[in-house]
Amino acid sequence: MNVYYQIGWNLFKFLGNVVFSHRVVHSERLIAQGPVIHAMNHQSFLDPPLGGICTPRELHILARKTLFKWPVLGSLMKKVNVIGVDRDSGGDMAALKKLIGLLKQGEATLMFPEGTRTRDGNLQPAKSGIGLVIAKTLAPVTPMRIFGAFEALPRSGKKFSPSPVTVVIGEPLRFTQADVEGGREAYQRLSDRVMQAIGAIQYEE
Repeated sequence: MNVYYQIGWNLFKFLGNVVFSHRVVHSERLIAQGPVIHAMNHQSFLDPPLGGICTPRELHILARKTLFKWPVLGSLMKKVNVIGVDRDSGGDMAALKKLIGLLKQGEATLMFPEGTRTRDGNLQPAKSGIGLVIAKTLAPVTPMRIFGAFEALPRSGKKFSPSPVTVVIGEPLRFTQADVEGGREAYQRLSDRVMQAIGAIQYEE
């Protein structure tokens, strides 16, 4: 784990515990070694750090390139494994290819199948990007569902509220070559399968 990622991980672990009473349910389902895609619903800007601290593994995360223009934040993002995505170029194959290459090297990633934050707190349809990554790598997917991040920092612009945040880990999904056959249609089918697994995750206090 690079030093910047380690510092950031420890900082957000502390803030997560103190500010959000951050909890991880079923952490025993996390995959400790080899390539893995952690797939989570997208409620808030808080999702990447609060999803990332669920595992001690170093993760690679996609984020829109416009965030790299922010002072200080942009330079820090480059040092903590954030890969810029150009939304103006559709799916930005360059970013996806870089992620695919990292997975083939045995690395881990955190992806958001919906592609963007929810506006109302509900789950959104999956986009095909994660399906393409699965098809090209056959990496297992760990579905994760975050609860409380929308209440803490919604997209609507409402004021920040230090609400409790819990992440529940689902059973890993594994794929064979037969699962990924079918070209572009398979990408969406795989993405939908992942989103269904996320949607099936429930949490009761």
